[in-house]
Amino acid sequence: MNVVSTEACDPSQKEPAMTIPKIHKHLAPLCAVFMFVTWTSLLAETQPAGIPPHNGVPAAASPANIIQYVRDRFEMPQTVTIDAQPVHRSPFPHFYQTSVTLDDGKQKRVSDVFITDDARCFIAGNLFAMTGTTSAEIARCVRDAVRLPATAEVTVGPFAKTAFPGFLKSSVTVRDGTKSQTGELYMTQDHRTGIFGLVLPFRRDFVEQLIDTRNQPSVGPSNARVTIVEYADLECPMCAYFQKFLEGELLPRYAGKVRVIFKEFAISSHPWSTTAAVANECADRIDPSKFLNYRSLIFANQETISATNLREQLLSLGEQAGLNRVNLSSCLDAKASMGRVEAGRNEAQALGVNKTPTFFVNGRIVIGIRSASAFNAIIDEALATPGAHE
Repeated sequence: MNVVSTEACDPSQKEPAMTIPKIHKHLAPLCAVFMFVTWTSLLAETQPAGIPPHNGVPAAASPANIIQYVRDRFEMPQTVTIDAQPVHRSPFPHFYQTSVTLDDGKQKRVSDVFITDDARCFIAGNLFAMTGTTSAEIARCVRDAVRLPATAEVTVGPFAKTAFPGFLKSSVTVRDGTKSQTGELYMTQDHRTGIFGLVLPFRRDFVEQLIDTRNQPSVGPSNARVTIVEYADLECPMCAYFQKFLEGELLPRYAGKVRVIFKEFAISSHPWSTTAAVANECADRIDPSKFLNYRSLIFANQETISATNLREQLLSLGEQAGLNRVNLSSCLDAKASMGRVEAGRNEAQALGVNKTPTFFVNGRIVIGIRSASAFNAIIDEALATPGAHE
């Protein structure tokens, strides 16, 4: 198999976080921030996080690393040239800042991006100073930041902790007449800086810290030098392609060198993917040795599975995989593995995953599979990187 479909399953196409066909003119500034424009390098060597910082800037926040991250995270094709200026201290406490230029040959776009002091997080969006801690004061800061008119009503929800140290997260809704817009609002834990936009894990070792690899279904040795974590939806055709590639090419090629950990990221708009994910995780509970075969059978039978025949199909395929039908039925009906399915979805969302399949190869994000050779090249690069998992 030389080329795999590049169309990843995108839940946002069916479940947009915010979709308002016509935005009232007063809401447009806020919408422009919330509906963050999809980004558009040069393949560059990355520096291990342990290298001492240069002039106080963490080595992980080098322009080369930022360029590679933008290309990986926002799926920028090689036809788009990316440039990043040297990182410098931001006027906002705890952040460094740089400008990223995207050039597709027709138009250049320049955007400011921010990196936290410890290079754990990448911020794409607008930062603004916070001058209060009450809901009313925060709402006023939001109003000032996006220059909303007096007629617009701003509602800020309660803040909660996030997976990212030092950040709190809430929602903000702006209403003006019959129009409304809701989006995410981040705030630093010291209440000094607000953020409209994306807060994403940046440093690869931090990404790995956010992923739970304990007692997860996997294939390959636990001490492999490369760990691939896959977030997949069992209804996703591209995920099915990867499963074939995994068993037919990747595992034989990298035997003993690669470990693949499987995570469920069932898209809620898909009719049967969540139930199938529960069944697949039940297989791991019942007999871990049957998990991979069962998963492959579900993928291979995507076209014959439907919401109406789902339960019987899952039980029948389980028997083909060597699972005890009664045990699988009991686990499936009780939704005994739903906790792990939900944990996988929550973890994926914290990592900024919004398409399937999405992979993390030793902490580097890879969205979809453009080709077998391209995916193999990423693994080869990880194997050649000093400090790869021993």
